[in-house]
Amino acid sequence: MFYHPCGRLLSCPSKYPGSALFDCPSGIYQLCFCDNKPLPFFLCRHDDLKEMLDSNKDSLKLEAMKRIVAMIARGKNASDLFPAVVKNVACKNIEDPNQLIRASALRVLSSIRVPIIVPIMMLAIKEAASDMSPYVRKTAAHAIPKLYSLDSDQKDQLIEVIEKLLADKTTLVAGSVVMAFEEVCPERIDLIHKNYRKLCNLLIDVEEWGQVVIINMLTRYARTQFLSPNQNESLLEESAEKAFYGSEEEDSKEDKAEQASLAKRKPYVMDPDHRLLLRNTKPLLQSRNAAVVMSVAQLYFHLAPKAEVGVIAKALVRLLRSHSEVQYVVLQNVATMSIKRRGMFEPYLKSFYIRSTDPTQIKILKLEVLTNLANETNISTILREFQTYIRSMDKDFVAATIQAIGRCATNIGKVRDTCLNGLVQLLSNRDELVVAESVVVIKKLLQMQPSQHSEIIKHMAKLTDNIQVPMARASILWLIGEYCEHVPKIAPDVLRKMAKSFTSEEDIVKLQVINLAAKLYLTNSKQSKLLTQYVLNLAKYDQNYDIRDRARFIRQLIVPTEKSGALSKYAKKLFLAQKPAPILESSFKEREHFQLGSLSHLLNAKAVGYQELPDWPSEAPDPSVRNVEVPEWTKCTSREKRKEKVEKPFYSDSEGESGATESADSGERRWRGFLGSNVIANCQNIFPPETPKRNVLSPDLFLSDHTSEGEQEKTKKKQPLQEGKGGSESSSEEGSLTESSSSESESGSEAEESPPEKEAKKKKAVSGLMPCQANNDIVGCCRISCNNNIFTIISPVFGAVKTYELLHRMTGEGLSVEYYFSRQPFPPDSRMVAVQIQISNNTAAEVKNIRVSEPKLLSGMRVQEFQEIETLPPGETVNVVMGIDFCDSTQAASFQLCTHTRQFYVSIQPPVGELMAPVFMSENEFKREQGKLTGMSEITEKLTLPDKCQSDHVIVQQVTAAANVSRVPCGSDKEYRFAAKTVSSGSLILVTLEKKTGNVAHLTINSEKMLIGTMLVKDIIHSLTQ
Repeated sequence: MFYHPCGRLLSCPSKYPGSALFDCPSGIYQLCFCDNKPLPFFLCRHDDLKEMLDSNKDSLKLEAMKRIVAMIARGKNASDLFPAVVKNVACKNIEDPNQLIRASALRVLSSIRVPIIVPIMMLAIKEAASDMSPYVRKTAAHAIPKLYSLDSDQKDQLIEVIEKLLADKTTLVAGSVVMAFEEVCPERIDLIHKNYRKLCNLLIDVEEWGQVVIINMLTRYARTQFLSPNQNESLLEESAEKAFYGSEEEDSKEDKAEQASLAKRKPYVMDPDHRLLLRNTKPLLQSRNAAVVMSVAQLYFHLAPKAEVGVIAKALVRLLRSHSEVQYVVLQNVATMSIKRRGMFEPYLKSFYIRSTDPTQIKILKLEVLTNLANETNISTILREFQTYIRSMDKDFVAATIQAIGRCATNIGKVRDTCLNGLVQLLSNRDELVVAESVVVIKKLLQMQPSQHSEIIKHMAKLTDNIQVPMARASILWLIGEYCEHVPKIAPDVLRKMAKSFTSEEDIVKLQVINLAAKLYLTNSKQSKLLTQYVLNLAKYDQNYDIRDRARFIRQLIVPTEKSGALSKYAKKLFLAQKPAPILESSFKEREHFQLGSLSHLLNAKAVGYQELPDWPSEAPDPSVRNVEVPEWTKCTSREKRKEKVEKPFYSDSEGESGATESADSGERRWRGFLGSNVIANCQNIFPPETPKRNVLSPDLFLSDHTSEGEQEKTKKKQPLQEGKGGSESSSEEGSLTESSSSESESGSEAEESPPEKEAKKKKAVSGLMPCQANNDIVGCCRISCNNNIFTIISPVFGAVKTYELLHRMTGEGLSVEYYFSRQPFPPDSRMVAVQIQISNNTAAEVKNIRVSEPKLLSGMRVQEFQEIETLPPGETVNVVMGIDFCDSTQAASFQLCTHTRQFYVSIQPPVGELMAPVFMSENEFKREQGKLTGMSEITEKLTLPDKCQSDHVIVQQVTAAANVSRVPCGSDKEYRFAAKTVSSGSLILVTLEKKTGNVAHLTINSEKMLIGTMLVKDIIHSLTQ
């Protein structure tokens, strides 16, 4: 028998006598004997643990994990088991029902930088790319660059995943997959073709980080797929110039051929996809994120026509109010833009004026921009600013200002003398650095017209005794030597002084002393021959080898000897040759070839990973590559339907503005559309057959007393037609609720379509309505009694419906919910406010069991939930109505909106104007009720009506938009009266607007609900004066 200290005996193989196989935590060993000493070695390393980890039994996996932990605790190497452990730990979480856990597991797995788990990581990414949750798909896109950096051989498989994710229609994924595309395969432009228009349209809804990535990618894409929008301008300039000179007889045939080809060239027409990109990115200039604004700005600068680039200037100037870090980056880009497009920023010249609180680097960049923007029109203003800046305590900033003055003088000839005189005055400044910088700039300016400024050269020669800055002393010496013929008496004396201090001068000054000595020797050898030899002898033994070499070279060149070569004959031409004047250009001109907004542009050096901006193609590629076949059922999206509903009024113009003037059939259609056929059928069952329908839900019930007789006769004529249809109409409509969520305008458009198209649309629409619960409430919702007087509720005046967001599609994981106050009675309970809710499924899968649960309400508040929606297909929208009793309060009603997988906490908060219902009152009734509500029940405010709010129609429209009230007849044309009652308690709300002299008016609210009155005053004044 053989035993091992850490294992148990398994067997004694007959094949190997004298040996035994045993099991230990570090693997299976064969124990052999040699000289009675055990010699262990591996037969198969850790295979048993791998089999246990691959087993389907959790108990075996748990035992294997324990043994692995024991191995690690004893310092054993278990690295080859790492993939198997990761597969068991991470893969289990990747299949978790919670999307956050699945995403976190993939994030952890992709962050493990061990090549051995690459296959597992690839499988996890492929599985996550097909996940139902967009958040998990987004995480899969983030994992792609990590895997690519770990193993670039996986590129082909990763491109397949990227291609799949690029087709994703959710905004959550778009930015991440484009970033993965940029990291893995930026050269595969063909992957973008089919998704180009989708990315352009999704751009406005993508997160800010994703917007920056997509815009930069689309900038490069557009430079390869579209023609330059400014090509015609350059062609016109060239052709105009050639035409001017081409009129002469000496023109060559080639020039004429070029003109003919230019004339035949077609005028530029912008590609619609190019225009789509510019149009969809323009709103992002108003983004709160500086990086997004900067990305759009560089896109417009590189892609837009010159006439349209100016729109980015205002957005960039707005960013100058941000932090200094943002200012620095923006000003770097503005400095580059202002070289080519100076006129773009000229209207905002004052925005680049320098504040005393600006950091030095910001000041210098603003100086750069101001210098680029300088022209003959604004140069006097800019120079006055520069004059102020010179007195600053910041020496670096003052030096930069002096250089800016020099650039202005170089670029604008008419102010050259003015700038030069100003710089000469700075030579008497107490600050040595200011004087030194002035000398350097003056030296450059004098090279343009040296003969006219010999006095300035003499003045600068006198400064050699005082100025100690090496660069300034060297500049003066170079200037005297270069133009020594203009100062023949002063130059030798300057050389004499410099020879005395030669050994103590800086190297740059010594070199210029040698040059000065050589030039004077060639032009005035009588006075300077001995001085020159003295200086050359001093330089011969200088410690700096450059100075020694220069001295030897010049001695052989200018002092003729027997050993002198042929060059000595040309010494004057070498030293006294006329030199071109320096060109003072912006240092940002050399950055033009970098893409704006990039790190390479900021550093003025090509950074790792930078991609060059492609040149415009000479011929436009085929635009059909971006065409995508759209299935018939996706051509009219729910987004477009919602947009159409929001833009149009709640009811079309054909229905009239007031319920008092509606016809009976249009009114009944409206009630059928709002309440649904189920509710109408239940309401009709309340009354006996002989009761006319018009007493239940006919619009006549809501007609005011002053309805014209002609209209009532029309109503009566239409009633027999409706009654003739009998219950068949209601029963046929009982199963179809498609009209309940559509406005009159939509039903009108459906009438023009063919019957099959109608049926298809009806099958697509889904809507849910709450059934009637209490029959008695139907009558109560039509009349409210208070103070022994019955005031009839009438239909409100409808304008554009204001929609509120209840659940954003990002928060709701593709489920978006909006709501609005329909201003209609809620049939099941007259004390509840009807809230129309619109639920849209923006995901690719159906959502089930949509319902309301766990309402959290204040004391007295009540909620009537809508019926549970069993299924909501992808891309569809459902309209439901729920009732809320707010108890005459603007406090929010909070509840949970649940689906089969998630719960979302939401709340509905009503404006004060939606807590009431309009009632009809005569003028006498209004005055009588108003007399009862005085003192603390009366609130009066003074306001000024704007000019656009003077007509009766506008005033009534603005008041009814702020509050659900109806107009009361009034004998005075200077007074407007409105009446309503609170839905919950039935308290009267009386509104009076009285015009005074000019645009002044008085607004009075009478109500026993003082809090509602106070809030209502503010809302109405805001509506009238906005």
